[in-house]
Amino acid sequence: MIEYGKSQQDAGGLPRGRRVPRLLAWTAVAAAVLLVAGALTAYAAYRDVFGKIHRVRVTGLGKRPRSYDNSMNILVIGSDSRWGRNRRFGAHVSGQRSDTILVLHLSPGLRRAVVLSIPRDSVVPVLACRPAPGFAGQAAQPGQVEQINGTFAAGGPGCLWKTIEQTTRIRLTDFMELNFAGFEQVINDLGGVTICLPYAIHDPKSGLRLSRGLHHVMGAQALAYWRARYIGMGSDLERIMRDQYLMASIAQSVKHTDLLGDPVRLFRVVSDMAASLTTDSGLSQSVLISLAESLRNLPLRAVHFVQAPVVAYPPNPDWVQWAPQAATLFGAIAHDRKLPRSHRARAHESRSPSRPGSPPGSAAGSAGPAGPAGGSRGGAKPTGLGGVTRKYGGITAGANVCHDSGAFAGPLGGH
Repeated sequence: MIEYGKSQQDAGGLPRGRRVPRLLAWTAVAAAVLLVAGALTAYAAYRDVFGKIHRVRVTGLGKRPRSYDNSMNILVIGSDSRWGRNRRFGAHVSGQRSDTILVLHLSPGLRRAVVLSIPRDSVVPVLACRPAPGFAGQAAQPGQVEQINGTFAAGGPGCLWKTIEQTTRIRLTDFMELNFAGFEQVINDLGGVTICLPYAIHDPKSGLRLSRGLHHVMGAQALAYWRARYIGMGSDLERIMRDQYLMASIAQSVKHTDLLGDPVRLFRVVSDMAASLTTDSGLSQSVLISLAESLRNLPLRAVHFVQAPVVAYPPNPDWVQWAPQAATLFGAIAHDRKLPRSHRARAHESRSPSRPGSPPGSAAGSAGPAGPAGGSRGGAKPTGLGGVTRKYGGITAGANVCHDSGAFAGPLGGH
């Protein structure tokens, strides 16, 4: 006890004037220790998560196309592998194919992004590809062609990488492969995604069963929507159109919830998808984190979704070949330059009346199927790469998801 009339000391005999600074010092030290411990724990946690990502070394790419600037061109593969957690999608299906093939082009300074969809039924030359873990590889067959998703089935991501580089002349920097289970989990972590249907769909092959109108769906139904092929015309090209609207809806969800600015939620997403993700060995943790931070500030109107223009392949009606104007599109992406106006872009673009399920205040029309190199869908404004979405039948990430009726047109709808 401290008595009046004596020097003011604490119970331990220390003068009160010295007690306060010492307490503050210990508090500061404790706070510093906690901060350092927290940082180390976070680093260890992220290192553990990134350690679960499968990494492969890509070799044997041959004489590669030139790089014209410091753009990034990432090959994104949606694999239909039935291994591990994917066995529930059909364990009887052997091997794996590239169910979805995208090239993500990121302009220097991340001024814009272009997501190029390559139809899985596109014919490409049969190139020599080395064997890789889980893949037998293939020998070159001059003058012969194969479906591009067969390229992945034979030689894995490295073979697909080589084939895309040699045929498009776009130099790729990295690849990312995500399987069905990983896609489902990402959608669940986002809290679902919004899709819009012009009519009720019951597709037993994909498992998609929804009524007409606007729906907020979770991972399983989003995956069924992503994979549905036997509706509309039963065309993979229509499936790509639907997938572009789905990707736009995902981008809108990420933007509106500020996922990329929320370290806790972002960590959960990365944690859940890590085991389902495969990348090349050069795509480092620091590059992925830097990309997430940079993409956060990219406006939706600066993200474009386009498809490689194609025409029929006469020897096989189930396959397609790239149209002559595809070379112009590929060249523009490779050089990150503006595109010349295409013939179809001059065509008149009509809109259909609004329909049920449209967001309030929207005119949910559609220009209808654009065709291999048609006009824009959903009234996308021509921005970036010279208005690539208007000239090559694509949309921006800000598109109204209820402008998608052209992606369902055909005799197989309305079940």
